[in-house]
Amino acid sequence: MEHVNDDTLAAARKVVAVHINYPSRAAQRGRTPAQPSYFLKPSSSLALTGNPVERPAGCELLGYEGEIALIIGKSARRVGIEDAWSHVAAVTASNDLGVYDLRYADKGSNLRSKGGDGFTPVGPGLIPADTVDPAKLRIRTWHNGELVQDDTTGDLLFPFARLVADLSQLLTLEEGDIILTGTPAGASVAVPGDVLEVEVSTTTAGADGVELTTGRLVTTVEEGTTPFAGFGALPKTDDLQREEAYGSREAAGLPEAQGVLTPELKAKLESVATATLSSQMRKRGLNNVSIDGLQATRPDRRVVGLARTLRYVPNREDLFKTYGGGFNAQKRAIDSVNEGEILVMEARGEKGTGTVGDILALRAQVRGAAAIITDGGVRDFTAVAGLEMPTYFANPHPAVLGRRHIPWDTDITIACGGATVQPGDIIVADSDGILVIPPAIAAELVDDCIQQEKEEAFIFEMVQQGNSVDGLYPMNAGWQARYEEWEAGNLKSEKGNSDD
Repeated sequence: MEHVNDDTLAAARKVVAVHINYPSRAAQRGRTPAQPSYFLKPSSSLALTGNPVERPAGCELLGYEGEIALIIGKSARRVGIEDAWSHVAAVTASNDLGVYDLRYADKGSNLRSKGGDGFTPVGPGLIPADTVDPAKLRIRTWHNGELVQDDTTGDLLFPFARLVADLSQLLTLEEGDIILTGTPAGASVAVPGDVLEVEVSTTTAGADGVELTTGRLVTTVEEGTTPFAGFGALPKTDDLQREEAYGSREAAGLPEAQGVLTPELKAKLESVATATLSSQMRKRGLNNVSIDGLQATRPDRRVVGLARTLRYVPNREDLFKTYGGGFNAQKRAIDSVNEGEILVMEARGEKGTGTVGDILALRAQVRGAAAIITDGGVRDFTAVAGLEMPTYFANPHPAVLGRRHIPWDTDITIACGGATVQPGDIIVADSDGILVIPPAIAAELVDDCIQQEKEEAFIFEMVQQGNSVDGLYPMNAGWQARYEEWEAGNLKSEKGNSDD
């Protein structure tokens, strides 16, 4: 087997890296791209196995990402997917290193954060591309001897041939150029003294019964001693970058994030009626915030969560061939929904086909979704209705996706059941209806709802005692004074009970 050497590095005029390509990484990041996106790394960042990498002085977060590297063997310009793999000479292991401390200075280019000398080690062995199936490769990474990344190329968001073909539409891929094809979940942070190893191998044995492997690409981390000059961007970091670098807040040793839907706010929203929420939003001029016309598989349940969104467009057969198959927007949305989130689907109120079935609904439940809401149909209704997770839907329908819909976009503003829904909106759903609450007003809104329900409890009690609703509902000044006395008495009673 040939090995990566100095000539290999010298032949690489450019290094192109893909942002997100593995479903496991997309799920970890909480976003699944519809199309591949790229950044450039300078060829001066390339290094051979065994060479140390320096964590620059003053930096805290040297991230590592084990990846499969493609080495172009034949110039490619405007090639098709069916021909693209023939332009790849070999695959090898790579490590896409970078310092998160400088991401803020790059404006998205990754030049400073990922372009440092030695930040792209590759090797050691070269596996000829014509001897492997690009969908049957395995990537593994070890951090100080512990296996931390282990994935295969069987379900990539963007298969390797598509990457080559896509890049070649705009720029010429030249012989020797290198494409880094993305990293799976498990990437993290290394510190001086750590040893990183990456290996690429085939998932099945070749004709001779032997698995092909690159061998382990070994990189040792050293501490930089030369400080940055004061005339450029200096390293700085925060908890967001630590979370991104380590892969989660827990891995970074950070406390659980308190987002807009805090446990306290969620509990308050669960405690008040949707009718009360609706009336308080109407007082604020928000009259079109209900998702209408749907039924629920679990009308006994009340759910509160943050919206994730999916949009379907009307089916057009030529477009369905491109966007309807494979890991399409529907599957990406299901496979990236997070714990407690609610997936809301725009199906234009079209009832003539299913927008979710039993397998994908089960996948959403396994991922911890609080609910699915669609203004279209549901397939496999009995199985979907049997799940613990509620689904809100227009009607059951046996037809498959391609009859009326193409899954098109995720995490964008959509319309569902006559209401506009944005990613991050708060959804409250129960047997009385489904409401969309702008997160910016949620805390104030629910406090007013709690106060309103206290007043309505007093009014209800007064009506039970035989009082007329005239002047009571709504309360005039006299009744307001009596309410305040009633509330003070209840508070005193509650305090007395708490002292027992």
